[in-house]
Amino acid sequence: MKMAGPKPSRSREPTIALINIVFLMLVFFMIAGTLAPPMDRSLSLVRAADLDPRDPPDTLVIHSDGTLWLRGIELTSVSGFMERLADDDRSAVRIVPDRELPARDLMRHVTEMRALGAERVFLVTERALE
Repeated sequence: MKMAGPKPSRSREPTIALINIVFLMLVFFMIAGTLAPPMDRSLSLVRAADLDPRDPPDTLVIHSDGTLWLRGIELTSVSGFMERLADDDRSAVRIVPDRELPARDLMRHVTEMRALGAERVFLVTERALE
């Protein structure tokens, strides 16, 4: 019969200490380093809120109801828009879609533009600086 004696002690792995060190290094580098230098505090950015919004030239505006506009003139089709562009402007066209325009309608117009010779179609969107 064997006698039960004290179990041999196993050395514990220092995982908690290692996690603490990695966490402290993370905090150090977050405080000490920056990805981009901060903007100069004396700089005042341009306010675009008071500007009169205008359509960019040679840009097709598509309203939520599907109406097409170019330079304030209502168009009946995408082909009418493409015909009004100069030959060198047809390879890259711009669209300003209404936010409420269904995506399937937008994609239908883009597909038609591509079929009529547009190599690239750019969507003009709103972007806010925060």
